[in-house]
Amino acid sequence: MAFTLGDLEELTGFVIAAWRTGLDRDWSAPAGTLTWSCLRTADHTVDTVLAPAIFLASRKLDGYPAYGISTPGPDASPSVLIEALATATRILTAVVRAAESDVRAVIWRRPQVEIRGPMDFPPRAGLELILHAYDICRGLGVPFEPPAELCERLRAHTRDWPMWASPGWSALSSEPNAWRDLLLASGRPYQQESPAQ
Repeated sequence: MAFTLGDLEELTGFVIAAWRTGLDRDWSAPAGTLTWSCLRTADHTVDTVLAPAIFLASRKLDGYPAYGISTPGPDASPSVLIEALATATRILTAVVRAAESDVRAVIWRRPQVEIRGPMDFPPRAGLELILHAYDICRGLGVPFEPPAELCERLRAHTRDWPMWASPGWSALSSEPNAWRDLLLASGRPYQQESPAQ
């Protein structure tokens, strides 16, 4: 079961809608259980969508490129970060669509350098996007419960990926609620309801 470009676009739209409901909230607050502020986490989230586009476009097979495209920075306004997220998704989508199916590039370098094909780059971005979007929404006190089928495809696509064996993370299970599974396996608390407003 694959997490597709269409899924990434849908997820981005869902995240943007959630963040927009919190535009008047305190973005200097910690993002969920992270020590980073919501602003800094949002800027990092833009980078986690943009960076895979650079990795794939570079076609590098021995490591990440020694260059990139800058994000707006953690001092940017929430509305600028929202615009940047939409832009980053369009860039990654265009790069993946332009790549031949046999193209390979480094997708991550920890715990070791690994190369993958174009269709693994949308879930690479999607996994970080969905988790950090949740962190930010927790910090802002706005609801974030992504579509169940989208979560199931993301879980299925990334199930054998090495981050699930990283410190602080755990293996994915087969429980019916894929969203809860993604959160708990990444070391995050699962709460269906947003915090008290």
